[in-house]
Amino acid sequence: MVTFSHTDQGTDEARWAASGLAAMAELPLGQHELAAMRFVVLAAHPDDETLGAGGLLALLHSLGADVEVLLCTAGEGSHPDSATTTPEQLAAVRLEEFAAAMGVLGLAGRWRFLGLPDRGLQELTPEIAARLREAIGRLPGPPQQLAIVAPYRDDGHADHNALGAVAADVAGEGGHALLEYPIWYWLWASPEDPAWRSWARVPLGADQQAAKRSAMDSHTSQIRPLSGLAGDEVLLGEGLLQHFRRAFETFAWTPPAVHAVQALPHTSADAQRIFDAVHSKSEDPWEYTTSWYERRKRALTLASLPQENYLSGLEIGCSIGTLTAELATRCTRLLAVDASSTALELAARRLAPFAGVSTRQLTLPGDWPGGSFDLVVVSEVGYYLSAAEFDLLLQRIQESMAPGGTLLLCHWRHPVSGWELDGDSVHALARNRLRWPTGGLYQERDFVLETLVAPGDAGDPGPPVS
Repeated sequence: MVTFSHTDQGTDEARWAASGLAAMAELPLGQHELAAMRFVVLAAHPDDETLGAGGLLALLHSLGADVEVLLCTAGEGSHPDSATTTPEQLAAVRLEEFAAAMGVLGLAGRWRFLGLPDRGLQELTPEIAARLREAIGRLPGPPQQLAIVAPYRDDGHADHNALGAVAADVAGEGGHALLEYPIWYWLWASPEDPAWRSWARVPLGADQQAAKRSAMDSHTSQIRPLSGLAGDEVLLGEGLLQHFRRAFETFAWTPPAVHAVQALPHTSADAQRIFDAVHSKSEDPWEYTTSWYERRKRALTLASLPQENYLSGLEIGCSIGTLTAELATRCTRLLAVDASSTALELAARRLAPFAGVSTRQLTLPGDWPGGSFDLVVVSEVGYYLSAAEFDLLLQRIQESMAPGGTLLLCHWRHPVSGWELDGDSVHALARNRLRWPTGGLYQERDFVLETLVAPGDAGDPGPPVS
């Protein structure tokens, strides 16, 4: 357990601002997706919801999303040494402040007080879980379209940790998304701590920032002294509050668990059937040739390759060959494979002018072309494998990659229905499995693009083996 006090100076906001925090990837949910979701928000004490997620709550209100807030305690233990205010009096004050903050954020009447004891939530996790499930039941709909918003489970405050752990358990068992908001973490942690590097950022517009500031001002008992006497000091000092005046909020984001949403997610065994059907209905089902999004993403993909030219490339999941045609200008030899024979017929026509390009119908990772490559491209295909299959694919890539070769990964970051993985988890698995140096990393709300470089000096990988 982290040991700290609100009186500790902690890590100042200037250090966090210089850490690259504002450049972390955005939450992979656009406004139309957020508007269609339901949210149950957990707060251990009045003000937690405002500090950690006030901007998000104001945004959800503006989008018309369904939201219910569960306040666990009245925060009556915030000033245990006060000579002027009893815990009962403080509880009444803090509940009034909470109601005012909820009104500012547009959530008046959309919250419930559970009446649990401050600093005692770790002993009441079964009851909290039951109340959380009841709240979820009041917002019916597909489980994967509901998100639980809760304190970060390793925030360092016992009540926050307990609430975060309950939220994680309920989200996992129910197939819900999870957004964990840190509060005290910003005080005791430092930019060197690796935890925040995998979190997601929610940009706040001017209206959301103003609503959050106003809601923070509602919690007068916490941001101003109760009196001038000892024991009545400010709990949330200016140094801490600076962390919550950013133009964005950060969350530890866990997408809904597919195994809970769907008992039998698709695997590579389903790939040929599924994608043959998709390509039979349209020669360009994902608008590769017409969409500015796709054309821009291909341009970024080509620009991210650390070497100008490659001798032997492998593209896994080439579809109709739009990216293949551009990779061909950078590769002496290029093998493009796909599970869909229908897609490959379309690709072959597009790739006929490129003498160094060949195509093969393979269902990876069970099939494998063999040979050695100094470039392997896995673009928008990793999440069409199970975790075990993707691990095997990475093993095969590792065995086939020439020293100093490039692995390029590019994936959509939004939820992928019907499959076990999503884009962020694909990239995390690749980093953890290979532990290769990162050549470059680019992330935005919709996709993540990354190059990993195999150990050793680049050289001639030799011809691919058919």
